[in-house]
Amino acid sequence: MTNRRTFLYQTATATMGAVLSACTPKPAQSSSTPATPLQTDTDQGTIPLQPDIPRWRGFNLLDMFTTKSKGNFQEDDFRWMSDWGFDFVRLPMCYTLWINGDNVYNIYEPMLENVDRAIEYGEKYGIHIDLNFHRGPGYSVNSERQEPFNLWKDQDALDAFRFHWQLFAKRYKGISSDRLSFNLINEPTNPNKAMSRQDHTRVIRNTVEAIREIDFDRMIVVDGLSWGREPADELIDLGVVHSTRAYEPMNVSHYKASWVDSEGWPEPVWPGRLADGKKWDRSKLESFYRPWIELAQKDIAVHCGEGGAFNETPHEVFLAWYRDVLSILTEAGIGYALWNFRGSFGILDSGRGDVDYEDWHGHKLDRRLLNLLQEF
Repeated sequence: MTNRRTFLYQTATATMGAVLSACTPKPAQSSSTPATPLQTDTDQGTIPLQPDIPRWRGFNLLDMFTTKSKGNFQEDDFRWMSDWGFDFVRLPMCYTLWINGDNVYNIYEPMLENVDRAIEYGEKYGIHIDLNFHRGPGYSVNSERQEPFNLWKDQDALDAFRFHWQLFAKRYKGISSDRLSFNLINEPTNPNKAMSRQDHTRVIRNTVEAIREIDFDRMIVVDGLSWGREPADELIDLGVVHSTRAYEPMNVSHYKASWVDSEGWPEPVWPGRLADGKKWDRSKLESFYRPWIELAQKDIAVHCGEGGAFNETPHEVFLAWYRDVLSILTEAGIGYALWNFRGSFGILDSGRGDVDYEDWHGHKLDRRLLNLLQEF
């Protein structure tokens, strides 16, 4: 019987000695232009090119999102996404799931086999898989665990971070960047005492170098600063994909969300004046996204790795706001990934009180949201 690891070996294109065997992936099935090679040879040696990516459209799957996640990726999720016309899945992951105890270098192989399975499903259904460290050694926006060190300041944390990304680079070397990318760390904070802009630049450059020591052609995605709001222009020369977010304004996307300071926010409207006292409309959204649009206009690869609204935001407000968001991104050639597929932001089982759900194989489908996404 062929196991999942063997499947991955049989779908790769390069050899990794004792780590990976050679194999050949199927060509990308996206209707858009596939990603281009990431290197060229010059008199100064091999240097990265700017990646040319499709306008990926899809979802975040949260099966390895927290310290308590089980990694039970469902094949139906990938099948339905493909059937509905989507070609991208981002997997926000927590590194503590694939280590034993508190030893960051002691790997728990069964959890990594769940990642293998997700990549296998992506290959089977023509969906690009974007692996993201939502929690990496020394940093996460999720407060469920206190990290023992600081990724941005401590060498021990950076060493562990590099180790884990090199682990993935070795494991999946040879799988085409048309099929697989690495999104280094979810939503770095705004520059502050715990992470200066220089700290961020140093960590990202160091980690990109570590990955490319093993797999130079791997597609790499870097989230913007300030939780994905601000492009890291100083990293343009790295030849990476730059990832933004679609949560602005937070008064709309995170109304009554317990993990943000939303107490006292009035029920949002769109367009209109919100809890921050500002009038928000499509024009103001365009201003927010302008730095990202300007990057895209310079042929820098830009994608929106997360976006959506919590289930307490009135559905009509959510749909009107998100139509404007998707329209702006699409006009700039920027793809998106809804947070999430199943759950309180998603198209399935979102738990909204103001949606007429459609039964979908035992799940509750928000057909109007699905239709909106399919328009863009």
